[in-house]
Amino acid sequence: MRLVIVGGVAAGMSAASRARRFDPAAQIVVFDRGEWISYGACGLPYVLGGDVEDFGDLVARTPEQMRARGIGVRLRHEVTGIDAAARTLTVLDRDAGRTVTEPYDRLLLATGVSPVRPDWATTDLSGVHVLKDIPDGQAIQASLDGARRACIVGGGYIGLELAENFRARGLSVVMLEKGPDIAGRVLDPPYQQRVRTVVEEHGVDVRCGVTVTGLTGKGGRVTGVQTDAGLVRADVVVVSVGVRPNTALARAAGARIGKTGAVAVDARQLTSVDGVYAAGDNAEATHRVTRRRVHIPLGLTANRMGRVAGVNMAGGHATFPGILGTAIFKTFTLGVARTGLTQTEADALGLHAHSVDVSSTDHAGYYADAKPIHVRLTAERGSGRLLGTQIVAHGHLSAKRVDVVAALLQQRATVQDLFDCDLAYAPPFSSVWDVLLVAADRLHRDVRAG
Repeated sequence: MRLVIVGGVAAGMSAASRARRFDPAAQIVVFDRGEWISYGACGLPYVLGGDVEDFGDLVARTPEQMRARGIGVRLRHEVTGIDAAARTLTVLDRDAGRTVTEPYDRLLLATGVSPVRPDWATTDLSGVHVLKDIPDGQAIQASLDGARRACIVGGGYIGLELAENFRARGLSVVMLEKGPDIAGRVLDPPYQQRVRTVVEEHGVDVRCGVTVTGLTGKGGRVTGVQTDAGLVRADVVVVSVGVRPNTALARAAGARIGKTGAVAVDARQLTSVDGVYAAGDNAEATHRVTRRRVHIPLGLTANRMGRVAGVNMAGGHATFPGILGTAIFKTFTLGVARTGLTQTEADALGLHAHSVDVSSTDHAGYYADAKPIHVRLTAERGSGRLLGTQIVAHGHLSAKRVDVVAALLQQRATVQDLFDCDLAYAPPFSSVWDVLLVAADRLHRDVRAG
């Protein structure tokens, strides 16, 4: 059995490792067009800020370690075509400059996503970047030497993490967001504002409702970002306006692409083409609250999908249960988290949803260093079914409370179920009535009445 995997980061290497455990005799080959495999891309901003010493520290397994486990890793090998009928791949060996044909019995496409580059960001000017992989991070790091002013275009997860880490290096930072506020695809408006307030308090110049129209440069280097509200001077520009799933190979194989724009797969990560699987950021998933197909690329999701695909490719049976869109990030002193649906998302889906907001402290108020925490809890009127939560905590570890709600959402639990949870209490960790329990109590009364 020859198992071939295209893409060697989260989903791809998880699949390879799982397949090897399940079938020690299988021939497993991983092709990756880059020079790095099996690394934590989520750590890239922290290398730039200095909390992580080196990009190499992000690597979980080296190619040599994988080869020692009997997994063939071929770096700088780009898969350029698929013949699904013949079960062969066309592969460009970028070092040798030659193209070869490779057979497979079962194939996994773990091709990930590509950052969106608007037309104005397609430029030969140095100092203009996206951040997706280690080479991107290395390029940004090189641009930061001698830089004084950074402009971040986009106010999502990556943009907010970069803002903190650029400020840690002493740069002035301007953040440009086309929408009405930052974190717009993550939180409801009141919680977006909470994040923006803290980001601005730490010296980031946040400008929302701004459209970028072009770049300025001198001597081949970027000098500024032109917007409909004027020029923003910058030595370094990072474009972080979204990602797009890489589906070209899946399309070439004849695989169905879902309405989300990502590869459609079943619960076993199998595409519509026999023997061809897809997993990771390029694949759709089922949302466990709405039962709809969604594309929400996140690290744990990619690794879980890869494990499922690896078992099935090796002849076993595993299924992927779906996702909740659970996410968390740190920016300056804040921990920001969400799971399930926001009120805005629930309204857009036509759900009869209601939310309550509770502000408290992350542990007993009389205990040292108690910090504010803000929770929005959302549920369905009448049934009381939990739909989601959003947390903005001034002690970033406190935002991990999101996991309590995520665990309950998987069980389609109610607000009453949350209130009944026997949560741990001691003054250094929480109030006797934790903020989640207070929110559940208030929400239960509201949704039961509605």
